[in-house]
Amino acid sequence: MSVPVYLDCNATAPIRPEAADAVARALAIGGNPSSIHARGRAARAAVEEARDQVAALVGAAAADIVFTSGGTEANALAIDSAVASGAAKRLIVGATEHESVVETARATGLPVETWPVDGQGRADLAWLQARLAAWGPAEGRPFVALMLANNETGVIQPVAEAAALVHAAGGALHVDAIQAAGKIAVDLGSLGADTLALSAHKLGGPAGVGALAFTPAAAIHRQMHGGGQERGLRAGTENLCGIAGFGAAAAAGLCDLDAFAAQGAWRDATIDRLKAETGVAVAGEGAPRLPNTLCLAVQGYASSLQVMALDLDGVMVSAGSACSSGKVRQSAVLATMGMGELAQGSLRASGGWATTEQDWRRFADAWLAAFKRHGSRVGAKEYA
Repeated sequence: MSVPVYLDCNATAPIRPEAADAVARALAIGGNPSSIHARGRAARAAVEEARDQVAALVGAAAADIVFTSGGTEANALAIDSAVASGAAKRLIVGATEHESVVETARATGLPVETWPVDGQGRADLAWLQARLAAWGPAEGRPFVALMLANNETGVIQPVAEAAALVHAAGGALHVDAIQAAGKIAVDLGSLGADTLALSAHKLGGPAGVGALAFTPAAAIHRQMHGGGQERGLRAGTENLCGIAGFGAAAAAGLCDLDAFAAQGAWRDATIDRLKAETGVAVAGEGAPRLPNTLCLAVQGYASSLQVMALDLDGVMVSAGSACSSGKVRQSAVLATMGMGELAQGSLRASGGWATTEQDWRRFADAWLAAFKRHGSRVGAKEYA
């Protein structure tokens, strides 16, 4: 039997050995980072080392990193802080943003405008420029959320260009960099982000820990109340083991960026092979994308059937975002991009730090075999 292939790293990447080792060492410390005795000081040192490592991953100062329970909380902390400051009266959210951004924005009770994307999934900068030009004083300070890289398609957004427009209008920009960090170079200053969300398990760290990076100008208002942990920005005893693992994964990811980029060629070779033999479409193919992400769509072959067929062949992929309680449903991202009925037949393959070229070849073999089996059952008219 062939070794199983895991190509669902945008959902959760396998834990890196460096991260697992760091978690084990933190478990052995057995102290609370807020205690002043020897074990407490050792725990605090582990947290601060990880803070330095995460800060280095995104070009931030260590003092401008606050640890959270994950990417969802990091996004919420940025958005809720903007609202708590009283400056934001209306929010602009990219059309393909992650649910944690969209739902948090809606939950604020403020008006939320959707920033449209083009057919490649790239945010429409002309729309933003026009909207900000028409912004009125009664609308408060503009607050805009734009992810760096989409979790389903891998499409990379023009964040730096957006930041220039937002700042020229006196606004603030929040960037969800959860899928991008550890896969492409990410620099808080170059992007122009005021706040930037991260998650450990997307880059080979443990689940249940994330971080928000912010600039000194950003006003962060804590949402978790209690003690004075995280310099008063996020109460609750720090997740020592998770944070230590996050730091180790961040350090390893920063060193592996060049190696990670090699997946782009393997992914593109897979695309060429599938397109040569079928009528498959690739979401965002004309836009810059993460090197590890392939989102394909085909007429007449439901996403759920594709996922199950590949799983039976030992290849693990997904039908899009993992944040849907295990349900397979039509991708809202692809629908927003204008892919219509093709969105019902979408599939995402996403590699990680341990993915090999052979893994991508196995995926292509398995998908083509499943596609042909399905075609023989339903008839060639499904693909006309």
